[in-house]
Amino acid sequence: MVACAAPSIHARFAAFHARCSGVDAPIDPFSDVLALLNPKGFLSARLSAGGDWALRFNGYEGVKFNAVLQGRCWLAVEGVEHPVALQAGDCYLLTDGRHYRLASDLALPTEEAAPYFARATGGVAQVGDTADVMLMGGRFAFDEAHAAMLLDALPPVVHVPAASAHAGVIQWVLARLADEVSQPAMGATLMADHLAHILFVQALRAHAASGGAQAVGWLGALSEPRLAKALGLMHGAPAQRWTVDALASAAGMSRSTFAGHFKSAVGVAPLDYLLRWRMRLAARELRGGRKTVSAVALSLGYESESAFSHAFKRVMGAAPMHFKSAAARAPAQPTA
Repeated sequence: MVACAAPSIHARFAAFHARCSGVDAPIDPFSDVLALLNPKGFLSARLSAGGDWALRFNGYEGVKFNAVLQGRCWLAVEGVEHPVALQAGDCYLLTDGRHYRLASDLALPTEEAAPYFARATGGVAQVGDTADVMLMGGRFAFDEAHAAMLLDALPPVVHVPAASAHAGVIQWVLARLADEVSQPAMGATLMADHLAHILFVQALRAHAASGGAQAVGWLGALSEPRLAKALGLMHGAPAQRWTVDALASAAGMSRSTFAGHFKSAVGVAPLDYLLRWRMRLAARELRGGRKTVSAVALSLGYESESAFSHAFKRVMGAAPMHFKSAAARAPAQPTA
């Protein structure tokens, strides 16, 4: 398994640039959230399969991603009613750790996938004697304290068909990623890292653009320009003393319409979302260990440390000092 551990430099630069540009320059909330989540990608061996086959994959952490390079197969996820027919060019994300199966025919007896991947040669796990189907993928892990912000906004399966409007970029990325993995050159690990991140972001874009019940929470709201503008303002200046009236005005909506529409789409009221986002930013600063609680509170617009501490404990489940101390005692996380 190849680790692609670098967080998105572009997302962090975008967040920094927007915050330095002043209150009137909305930031991209999607990039802001991903920067907070600090995604780390891990590429697994490719799967090559031929003939009649059916494999079971056990639970996982974070988000699994796979793309079909050639051929066709079926994906069935535990607890999801309908299996997904996959073909070349398709990409999918699995988001909540459920067991799943890949198969030429889901009616076939299922074998455990792990032994095949343990015997992988040249980065390829082979099932059967031919290569009718080829898949490439891995998983993304996130900062544990904030992972739910993304995972709770996603269904168990995000399927991006080859015919999707977003599939062109994904297919280009897959071709480049296959080259980097099969014929590694200088900087191959870094290239694979960035390509995997692009694939991940493009799949999330496709999901957010899908609309309907599939795109929910803050991620789904980003596909609505008026709500996206309000979210951008809150992310761009989290310390600003935003009011519902000001956000509604920026969104071009009445106060009542905006408040109702925001809560219906995102799941929480606008100022509740802002509070939760502030506390997540505070948690990142406290875990960094370089700022005092009072400095973090002030940076997020709190003149009273006690008011900040009360809000932090309500959202994050621990007092700021306890959170900071626990983070300092935590062992360093492995990068691979």
